[in-house]
Amino acid sequence: MPATLEHTNFTVADPDATAAWMCEVFGWHVRWSGASIDKGRTVHVGSDTSYLALYRPANPADPKGSSYTTIGGLNHVALIVEDLDASEAAVKKAGFVTSNHGDYEPGRRFYFHDNDRIEYELVQYDTP
Repeated sequence: MPATLEHTNFTVADPDATAAWMCEVFGWHVRWSGASIDKGRTVHVGSDTSYLALYRPANPADPKGSSYTTIGGLNHVALIVEDLDASEAAVKKAGFVTSNHGDYEPGRRFYFHDNDRIEYELVQYDTP
C-alpha cells in the first residue's frame, strides 16, 4: 500500500509569520497552533489533508552551512500548484525572489527561498 505524506516538521524563526505568508501564497489555513516540545511554539499550516508543522524552540541555535552539504539537511519543499504563473506572482508579492525556472517532466517549475533560507519548489504538472 503506498504511503501519503501527512506532514513535515521543520524549524523556523517565527512560525506565525511563516504561516501567514504561506496562507497568503498557497491558499492554506492554520490548522492548529500552540506550545510544543522544549518550551517551543508550533503552528500547523496547510490543507485539510496535509500540513507543515512550523516549529520554533525556546532557544534556537544559529543556522549552519548549506543543507545540500549537511547530512539530514532539508534541501527543499516541493509543492504542486494549479497555476504556476499566478503562484509566482503571489511569491513575488510576498517579497521573495524566484529562480531556477525549468520546464521538464513532469512540468514547469521554479524555486525560491524564504526568510529562513528554506528553499521551496513550486511545480505545475503538464496536463494532456
